[in-house]
Amino acid sequence: MSRIVLDAVSKQFPGGTTAVKSLDLDVSDGELLVLVGPSGCGKTTALRMVAGLEEVSSGTIYIDDRPVNDMEPRHRDIAMVFQGYALYPHLSVYDNMAFSLKYRRAVPKAEVKKRVSEAARILELEQLLDRKPRQLSGGQRQRVAMGRAIVRQPRAFLMDEPLSNLDAKLRVQMRAEIAQLQRSLGTTTIYVTHDQTEAMTLGSRVAVLNQGVLQQIASPQEMYRNPANLFVAGFIGSPPMNLIDARLERGPDGPRVVFGGHRLGIPAQVTADRPGLERYLGRDIVVGIRPEHLSDAALRPDADAASVLELPVRLREELGSDVQIHCGIGAVAHQTDEAAPEVTSLATLIARMDPQTTLAEGANARVHVDTTKLHFFDPAGGAAIRD
Repeated sequence: MSRIVLDAVSKQFPGGTTAVKSLDLDVSDGELLVLVGPSGCGKTTALRMVAGLEEVSSGTIYIDDRPVNDMEPRHRDIAMVFQGYALYPHLSVYDNMAFSLKYRRAVPKAEVKKRVSEAARILELEQLLDRKPRQLSGGQRQRVAMGRAIVRQPRAFLMDEPLSNLDAKLRVQMRAEIAQLQRSLGTTTIYVTHDQTEAMTLGSRVAVLNQGVLQQIASPQEMYRNPANLFVAGFIGSPPMNLIDARLERGPDGPRVVFGGHRLGIPAQVTADRPGLERYLGRDIVVGIRPEHLSDAALRPDADAASVLELPVRLREELGSDVQIHCGIGAVAHQTDEAAPEVTSLATLIARMDPQTTLAEGANARVHVDTTKLHFFDPAGGAAIRD
């Protein structure tokens, strides 16, 4: 097992493009850390620097407290699982899994067979060892790629978007298998993905990158509940957090946010927990509302006027377990000469509601906001407003 540390690591390519900027990470022994972010954010470059496939422009990478910047990839004792499987098409599953042991390490045949058999048992590949990659499904090929990494018994696994070539159903299945496998092996793992659902379900901690800069590193629960800035708030969550340009005012019963002709009161406990809000009275602010914290006021007998918005419904999406209601902000539905009402809006608010709601497209809705769950951000720097 192994601890991996990136200390102010940067990567600048010829021509001046900086892919990673002063990245600090400390991956504990046995931890599964997920690097997540949009395409081009630098996450794969960071992974390749740990593997030794890219040179570090500045900063230091440590494996078990030993600097490895100048160490050859093969001497770092790290196994990498790639997006494209990288299997040898002319070799059987057994030979693909055993390749690094048979041809690079000269491990005794009995030990090779033992390791491959154990990995095949764990990954349920025992009946496929004689097949060639072309005879396997996408999920089976990915298992073989993981088996090849497991038999090496490396210090750490590096996984670069290993599930992106699979269909949606298989991704869910393989995601669970990877999580269970990593926990059972206890091998330090850095997992790269652009899929925030993968990040939230797999990682013991998640590190969000944007344009080469670390935005936040935290447990999935902490990141979801307390995003550090506007980027993380808008990236983590499906559907993402609703982010609304607003103004913070002092109302008759305390602070309130005003946007698009609407007003929402802020509970006293919320302002007490965020003393920094006081500095924004009379100023612009960005308010964040998670879709699940919006509901049909008709189904909430406890809804009060200070927490209800009247909005036109633009779209209703049936998802079975819940309904997503898209509401316009800043405009109302009005009747045209035709029978159907017309809805116009300046922005859209997405609510995840109980399927019992009767709200329909084109109607005006009373939407209840759980104001105890509001998030607040500085519109200039994007940082979350807390202390």
